[in-house]
Amino acid sequence: MKNLLIIYHSQSGNTEKLAQAVLHGCQQETAVSTKLISAFDARLEDLIWADGLLFGTPENFGTMSGALKDFFDRTYYPAEPYELNLPYGIFISAGNDGTGAVREIDRIAKGYPLRKIAEPLIANGDISSGHIDASKDFGHAMAAGLALGIF
Repeated sequence: MKNLLIIYHSQSGNTEKLAQAVLHGCQQETAVSTKLISAFDARLEDLIWADGLLFGTPENFGTMSGALKDFFDRTYYPAEPYELNLPYGIFISAGNDGTGAVREIDRIAKGYPLRKIAEPLIANGDISSGHIDASKDFGHAMAAGLALGIF
């Protein structure tokens, strides 16, 4: 059984809607155990448990949320000896274009090291049923890839 960790932060509730949909999509793959955890609660032990990661964040001032940045700050150096090399994907609730958040997460993830395996899912504006469906598909694709050993 593979383990998939979803780490997210939501202030307005938009990113949480996406995270719940991503989780629902992941759970369609029964050969993968999935854990959804807030960025403030995520720890190094969660990273060590995981075989794959999905990061969710609102776009705040053109970058990731402070909570997700805090997670990276708390785990970056302690994670170095583990050479994690885990596959990851990103989903963003954006008021703008979300590219700043993607760029900053990718920059930090490279140092862990983590491997980006999908184009980011960026939900612009109010969360729609289309965003929810895309989030479910995003989660299912990541879980299926882990289960099949693609990632």
